[in-house]
Amino acid sequence: MIESLPNTSISAVARRLVSMRQESGVAALGRVLSLVIAASGPLDEAVIAAANHASNEHPMRVIVLLTRPEGEAGLDAEIRVGADAGASEVVVLRAHGEVVSGVESLVTGLLLPDAPVVVWWPDAAPARPGSDPIGRIAQRRITDAAADRGAGWATRIAGYSAGDTDLAWTRLTRWREYLAAVLDQPPCEPVTAVEVVGSALSPSTELLAAWLELALGVPTVCRLLPPEDPIRGVHSVTLTRPGGDAKLARVTRLRAALSQPGQPTHEIVLPRRSLSECLAEELRGLHEDVMYGRVLEQLARTRAERIPTPRTENPA
Repeated sequence: MIESLPNTSISAVARRLVSMRQESGVAALGRVLSLVIAASGPLDEAVIAAANHASNEHPMRVIVLLTRPEGEAGLDAEIRVGADAGASEVVVLRAHGEVVSGVESLVTGLLLPDAPVVVWWPDAAPARPGSDPIGRIAQRRITDAAADRGAGWATRIAGYSAGDTDLAWTRLTRWREYLAAVLDQPPCEPVTAVEVVGSALSPSTELLAAWLELALGVPTVCRLLPPEDPIRGVHSVTLTRPGGDAKLARVTRLRAALSQPGQPTHEIVLPRRSLSECLAEELRGLHEDVMYGRVLEQLARTRAERIPTPRTENPA
């Protein structure tokens, strides 16, 4: 069921939520968290669908915040429950004009009491999510550097704070699992060098290279393919060892090939992860992702080493 509340207020939306629960015969909420979706553009139903799918694992209240600073001040709302909201309640807020200046109060009036708060920016995100008015009220802050085409990504690397994460990191979970499994298999030889190849449009490529360099402590080359290259995301990882190279390379959207010395090439199921899968994974742990923070530190060091030191001329 979807109900629209034009030209309304947060208190009226909160009252209507309570009355809709009573009308449906639901006395208790049973929600485990509040998810705030701060979108910069028009309403994206794919984003809400991903949240609804994740709610089957994490029942929650979803607050979609759409702001437009221009125009006459006002607030329109839309409440979705039942089949239109999965295992959650969805509240879509459209704020216009001066109402946008108090965006934090719009959200806090609808948060579940004594429940964790997660903020997700599905497209453009602030350079420092932890310092954002909405980000400050959250235990976890989720961005997506790939969705906003890397805009502000360098600043977010330097401005990381505990609780930040990015879906570019979440998309690497299966790559990391398979690579760890390769290293656990015989021959148990040390890795002497690593090469990661992937699209320059995919922040996941640099994150995977930084993780491997941090974990293995060996020289790691990150080769970024030009934006016009048809390959998207991470393409391959080569682990150099004394007995020969082990290489994991994507061959289709669903599969990858693992080649190792003295063994036949193995085909591995490695599908690209959906938005709902990544979101559900991030909502499983509301604590700080320490490894992600360490990888960002490593990536910042790697990027700094690529920048040549300016040469100074000695005075005559």
